[in-house]
Amino acid sequence: MLNEIGREGSRHLYLQARDHIRAAGFEQFNIDLMYGFLKQDSDSFKRTLRYAIELAPDFITLYRNRYKGTKIENEAGGVSIHKAMNQYNIAYEMLTAAGYHANPGKNTFSKIANNYGTSDYLTKRVVEGTPYIGLGLGAQSFGRHYLAYNAGAATKNMKQYRRAIEAGQFPIQDLYALPREESIAKFVSVAFYFGFIDLNCFRQRFDLDFLTYFQAEVQFLLEREYMTLVGERLMLTQYGANYINGIIPLFYSLHSKDEMCSLSQKMANKLNDTQTFLSTYQFEKYPKPSVTADIVLFSGEKPSLLLIKRGAHPFMNSWALPGGFIKPTETVEQGAERELHEETGIEGLHLTAGRVFSEPNRDPRGWIISHSFHAHIPLSASQPRCGDDAIDCRWFELSVQQEQSAVGSVTYRVKLENENSVVDKQMIQFFAVVSLPGSQRQSITVTENEGLAFDHAEIIVSALVERGLLVCLEESYTTSGILDTTS
Repeated sequence: MLNEIGREGSRHLYLQARDHIRAAGFEQFNIDLMYGFLKQDSDSFKRTLRYAIELAPDFITLYRNRYKGTKIENEAGGVSIHKAMNQYNIAYEMLTAAGYHANPGKNTFSKIANNYGTSDYLTKRVVEGTPYIGLGLGAQSFGRHYLAYNAGAATKNMKQYRRAIEAGQFPIQDLYALPREESIAKFVSVAFYFGFIDLNCFRQRFDLDFLTYFQAEVQFLLEREYMTLVGERLMLTQYGANYINGIIPLFYSLHSKDEMCSLSQKMANKLNDTQTFLSTYQFEKYPKPSVTADIVLFSGEKPSLLLIKRGAHPFMNSWALPGGFIKPTETVEQGAERELHEETGIEGLHLTAGRVFSEPNRDPRGWIISHSFHAHIPLSASQPRCGDDAIDCRWFELSVQQEQSAVGSVTYRVKLENENSVVDKQMIQFFAVVSLPGSQRQSITVTENEGLAFDHAEIIVSALVERGLLVCLEESYTTSGILDTTS
C-alpha cells in the first residue's frame, strides 16, 4: 500500500531515523500516522500502531486520509465514515494504554504532561483563532476577515509563485472576504482539531458569548452527551468524538448548512461507491456462513417500529432494523441483545426468537444468515440513542392496509412514517404477499420495497405474523393488542 502512494521504507530505516533524531540532540519528535484507507483493515492498522509505539516518539499524530487530489482518489467512496471512526477509536485505546494522552477527538497524542504536542503557531491558531500568514506553494493565510491561498494551490507548480516573489508581490492566488458568521464557523471548525472550544478565547476573538450565540446547538449537544462543559471549555465526549463529522457542521453558517444538505441528497447511496467497497470486502475472514441477528422492536399506544439508519456499506444511509454480526464467543441471543444496545442504547428486554432468514442472495456481501427477534417496549421507557455504525435511530408509526386477496394469499401495503422533524419527514412503504393460515408452509413475498435495506421488509412482516398483529394493525392496532401477544 505504501508503494502505491509513493511512500517507501523499512523497519530498519525508521529505527535508524529515530536514532539519528535523538543523537542530533532533538529533545522531542512526532510521528504522523494515516488511517482510513480502503485496503487498510483494522489488523493492519493495529500492527502499524504497535510499531509506531515501539519507536517511542514523544508525540503521535493521526491523520485521516482525505483522498482528494491523490492517485487513489477513486477509492474514497468505498470507505465509510464508520470505518474511519472505528480506526480512530482503535488508535485512541492503544495509544492511551501505551501512555499517550489526548482528550476525545484530538488528533495529537502526547507522552509529555500538559503538552499539546503541537507548535506554538498551531496551538494559538487552534485554541485562540490567531491570524497567520502562510509561506510556500499553495499555503493558506487566515486574517480577521479574510482567507487566502498562495499561488500553486490548484496547479502545484512553482512558476507563478516564483514570479510573484521575484516581482516583490505577495504570491496570493485566491483571496476571500469572510463575513462574520463564516469567520466564526472557521474558528470553531479549526478548534475541533483539539476536540474542544475555549469559550474565553471565542469571547475575546468575536466579543460574543458562545453559549448564547449557539444556544440551540449547545443544548442539543449537551442533552445527547456529545459534548460536555468543563470549566470554560466545551469538550467532546468519548461518545461525541464518534460523530465529530456531524457535530462540526452544526456551527456552520446557514448558507453552508443549506448547501451541505443539498449535496448530501445528491451523494447518498452512489452505486459506484458500493462497488468500490465490495471490491475489497474480505469475506474470507469470516466464518461461512456468517450469522447475524435482526431485531423488530414495537412500542407505544400508537403502532410504532424502531429503525436505524446505516452508517456503513452496504445500504449506507438506508433505514434498517437494529442488528449485526454475532461474535464467535457469544450465542445468537447474546449477540442480538448486544447489537440492540450498541446501535440504539436499549437493553434489558426479553427478545422472542423469530424466523431464520437464509436466502442465498439476501445480502450482497455473501452467504449470511440472519436470526430474527421481536419484542415490545412501552414508549415511555424507550429513549433510543444511536451508536456503533447506526448514524440515526427513530420510531416510525406503523400502518397496514389490505390491497387485494387471491386464492390462498393476501397482499398488504405496510407504511412506516416518522414526523418528528418538520424538515426531515421520513416515509417508507412496501407491499407483501402473505399466504393464508392453513397453507402447507406460510410464505411471505415482498413485491415492492421503498426505503428498507436487505430483506428487512420480509422480517418485519414475519414478526407481525408471529405476534398475531397483522390483522390487528389492519383493523385497529391497540396497546392491548400488542400486550396480549407478548411472550
